[in-house]
Amino acid sequence: MGDFVTTTVIGAVKAIVYLYDFVSLPVYFLLQHPWTKWKKQTVWAKFEKEADPSSSIVRNSTENKSLLANISTVDELFQFAVQRYSTAKGFGVREVFGEEEEKQKDGKIFKKLILGDYTWYTYNDIDKMVENFSKGLLTLGLESRQNAVILAETRLEWFVAAQACFRIAVPVVTLYATLGEEGIVHAINETGASLLITSQELIPKIQKAFSQLLSIKKVIFMEGHRKPRLEAFPESVQPLSFSEVKSMGENSEKALNYDTPAPEDVAIIMYTSGSTGTPKGVMISHKNIITTCNGFMKLTEDMRPDDLYIAYLPLAHVLEIAAESFFLAVGVPLGYSSPLTMTDKSTAVKKGCKGDATILKPTLMSAVPLILDRIQKAITEAVQKEGKLSEAFFEFALEYKHCWKTRGFQTPIMNWLLFKKIKNMVGGRLRAIASGGAPLSSGTQEFIRTCLDVYLIQGYGLTETTAAATIMDLQDMSSGRVGAPVSDCFIQLKDWEEGGYSINDKPHPRGEIFVGGGSVTLGYYRNEELTKEAFFEKDGIRWFCTGDIGEMYPDGTIKIIDRKKDFVKLQFGEYISLGKVESELKRHPLVDNICVYGDSFKSYVVALVVPNQRQLHHLARSLGIEDISFEDMCMNKAIVAEVLKSLAEEGKKAKLQKMEIPQKIKLCFEQWSPDSGLVTATYKLRRKAVQDYYRDELADLYS
Repeated sequence: MGDFVTTTVIGAVKAIVYLYDFVSLPVYFLLQHPWTKWKKQTVWAKFEKEADPSSSIVRNSTENKSLLANISTVDELFQFAVQRYSTAKGFGVREVFGEEEEKQKDGKIFKKLILGDYTWYTYNDIDKMVENFSKGLLTLGLESRQNAVILAETRLEWFVAAQACFRIAVPVVTLYATLGEEGIVHAINETGASLLITSQELIPKIQKAFSQLLSIKKVIFMEGHRKPRLEAFPESVQPLSFSEVKSMGENSEKALNYDTPAPEDVAIIMYTSGSTGTPKGVMISHKNIITTCNGFMKLTEDMRPDDLYIAYLPLAHVLEIAAESFFLAVGVPLGYSSPLTMTDKSTAVKKGCKGDATILKPTLMSAVPLILDRIQKAITEAVQKEGKLSEAFFEFALEYKHCWKTRGFQTPIMNWLLFKKIKNMVGGRLRAIASGGAPLSSGTQEFIRTCLDVYLIQGYGLTETTAAATIMDLQDMSSGRVGAPVSDCFIQLKDWEEGGYSINDKPHPRGEIFVGGGSVTLGYYRNEELTKEAFFEKDGIRWFCTGDIGEMYPDGTIKIIDRKKDFVKLQFGEYISLGKVESELKRHPLVDNICVYGDSFKSYVVALVVPNQRQLHHLARSLGIEDISFEDMCMNKAIVAEVLKSLAEEGKKAKLQKMEIPQKIKLCFEQWSPDSGLVTATYKLRRKAVQDYYRDELADLYS
């Protein structure tokens, strides 16, 4: 009966909407000028040698890069921004007055922050902080070209500390705040740093590792709202607060000697998150960062005077540091946030308190696919809670808006009725999101574009290419692609015979992506063998072999279709891209994370699935299974069978081949967090670690 009512009501709504469309279309046509948005046949890039797929793919037009024409180091870029935007609002930080514990319905205790308003600093204000902090570092005995480590969450002090190091030619070793103890010890010992800059919240984590740290003599901590516990530091280590070091610099009267950086000097030794083993330190030069900023200058054509960027991704990730450097250069204010406080519903936001996005009202943000997948799931879950009628109406509204949007029309009434509430989750003004770090599925891209009414563009780059390789134009409405090469960047496709990819494939050339140009980094720190394996020079251009498989479309844009390390060959010779399958199945509301595995002596793949607890409880109730723990649900045969069936349907919807859809699954009740060692600090799978941890379970799935 319920389904009948839902179908009848939605049918009536559709009839009314279609009648309204028929009557109002001429008015919308005249008011909205959709023809100005209709996609012209644009070719964004082409082969350098016409019709030669072995040559480089380059952008058709060269952008005006005069803004940074005379800049060659990151410190020069910062000082250029200070001179250009001196008294303008540049950097926002939210006040934290304290925290309190809040008990949840399930008995868990969450720590909630008591938050105030944003305090804003001008470019001149931050320049003074950078100058004082750099003098403080020199007063402490740090010398130019001595490595200094930053291990902290994204915040203004991280930015200030890094700029201070750049100013005095000190390479910054960046570590994720979520990196495990083993990775922290490896990176610090490998770089031989004597100075560690961290946050007050991470002091306990650092203190646990001190017995293994061989070189650290001083620790500078960024203050928080709690009183720091410093008694556990060994006598050989001097702890100082961030404010103390700034004061030392401000009060320093003697002349301090230091070198200024050169373009080829190392600015950052960025430790990758280690998806394939021990984290590697990528040496990024000042020239690399400036080249990337120049490559992004094409985006300035779409900038507006009231733009504001919300900065929350880890600054230890190349995407965030490249984005903040670029927005610094073009004068877009940065408002600092975190995933724990971004929205009103974020886990660290006290009930009744506003999230950062609600206060900031940003227009621009960067994201990784994991965050966008979570936003999609959160919206879907919220709609499902409202009942089947609301869910059916939402699905119709989503399809309706997408249909008109692709034809160049806005849907103001539907936006007012439904989508405005969703857009307000991120402040209400957001108009552009740049996604990077991993391929974003077409489904998620279209969903977010439609729900949030934003431009959602994908970019492609790696730590080894300073985040630069390709980026979509805002006018490019395709999905599942990563755009055309950025300026000063070359892309080549190379045959990969084992995977069956060739630059002569029809209708689109395919192959391993090689990236060349000024953004390609210097190599891996103290790892000459791996550097020679992945980097090479040819005709004066430095190249990096990415291991990613790309496909070039006639308009010059690239689609990432596979990765060499994610390939497995099954019993009868079929190649399966594990990453591709995971990307599609991860969109299912039941899936928080998934690792697909293939045994080369078998004819099918299996999967380890971390289910979403709320969705699994909902599924269990629908099967008449009540009052059992999450762990018991994961081992319940009826629930496992239903999840497997649901994933198979999702795979068919995503047009996966039968051999790509897992035939058996295990539901994992353990959480895959960076601390567990099963995912990286950016939540990418550490495939080998997962397979080793679940070795017996995988054997059981194939038994």
